[in-house]
Amino acid sequence: MRIQLSDHFTYKRLIRFVMSSVLMMIFTSLYSIVDGFFVSNYVGKTSFAAVNLVMPVCMAMGTIGMMIGTGGSAVVSQALGEGKRKQANRYFSMLVYFAVILSLILSAAGFIFARPVSEALGAEGRLLEYCVSYSRILIMALTAFVLQNVFMSFFVTAEKPALSLAVSVIGGVVNIVLDFVFIAVLHWGIKGAAAATAIGQFVGAGISIIYFVRKNDSLLRLGIAKFERKILLKALGNGSSEMVTNLSASVVNILYNFQLMREAGENGVAAYGIIMYVNFIFLAIYFGYSIGSAPVIGYHYGAGNHDELKNLFRKSVVLMSGSGIILTFLAEVLTVPLVKIFASYDVKLFNMTCHGFRIYSIAFIFMGINVWGSAFFTALGNGVVSAVLSFLRTLVFQIIMILVLPLLLGIDGVWGAIVSAEFMALIVTCIFIVKNRRKYGYM
Repeated sequence: MRIQLSDHFTYKRLIRFVMSSVLMMIFTSLYSIVDGFFVSNYVGKTSFAAVNLVMPVCMAMGTIGMMIGTGGSAVVSQALGEGKRKQANRYFSMLVYFAVILSLILSAAGFIFARPVSEALGAEGRLLEYCVSYSRILIMALTAFVLQNVFMSFFVTAEKPALSLAVSVIGGVVNIVLDFVFIAVLHWGIKGAAAATAIGQFVGAGISIIYFVRKNDSLLRLGIAKFERKILLKALGNGSSEMVTNLSASVVNILYNFQLMREAGENGVAAYGIIMYVNFIFLAIYFGYSIGSAPVIGYHYGAGNHDELKNLFRKSVVLMSGSGIILTFLAEVLTVPLVKIFASYDVKLFNMTCHGFRIYSIAFIFMGINVWGSAFFTALGNGVVSAVLSFLRTLVFQIIMILVLPLLLGIDGVWGAIVSAEFMALIVTCIFIVKNRRKYGYM
């Protein structure tokens, strides 16, 4: 049975509706994880280090897709909730076209400055050449990556979350198969890893464009659009928190690498890279739920259905809190088999990574509410609060902790920085939720 944005959501219906987005985010995260697995096990530690050094930069450039997708879906879903379907489609089309233009500009700049950026990250010699080769291939596919992030949110707004999942699965499978062929069979090394990821992104973006350009039975379709400055700025403002979240993550990753290089050398950087790969999967669950539930929240807020808004708020808090406890337990129990996937060939690296991940994974208890809280205010159209929450959580608190704790605790301070930062963010998120409860009527 088709689930619509206007429905009343029980736990079962809500989980069914967001499940496609959760699985979609997991498959999307597999792009970099599969690269890391094949590069680490088939190419070597230097190439693995190159991937970890430049990936944050490539991901940072792709954050504009998350910003346009999440912020735009809030604007479009509210228009749908108000019964303005033609306007919603016009806004949708304008935002997609804007994403294409902006990503092409960034792609050109990224290709030109790939070498100086890699040098600024500390790469030299063979490591530098690997960084440049890998990043340039990914940057050439930046528009496809951005559009994937944009359509990730709009498929949900169009009441087609299952299609979004299907597209992500297809792109992920293409990436996995080509990683095996290019790296394990053809021995193309790091260039093969980048090419596999880029092709997977082009496949995902291409299928999405074809669907929305053709006549379909969803709520949205790409068509004629005009530049509407007010709507664009509103969408960018609403989605700025999601961009801040991902952009800040890239900056913080660089800081982590600097601190770990000082505390533990190359093994420390490699260990952090492995922890990040596992973290992608767990964090994808939180982001998937937030992306999947945001259009529903935006719709009912736009329609003035405060009873349903309260219902969605209560159920989301329960689900995010419960999943935080469960995921933290799973992370602690599965530490050894998860780390073995990437570091079974080096005992010292394996032991260091296991120790670090057991400390790091405590943060999963707090992450769910923090990620969802920011997305919740985005869905309500309050981009300022959402951006503040994301800025504090992903940048300010983490930078403070990553600079201070290693002075007190050494390398354990590096692993524990995320735990302290997420706990501080949880306190701030709860304060904003309570403070704005009467304004939006969700409590």
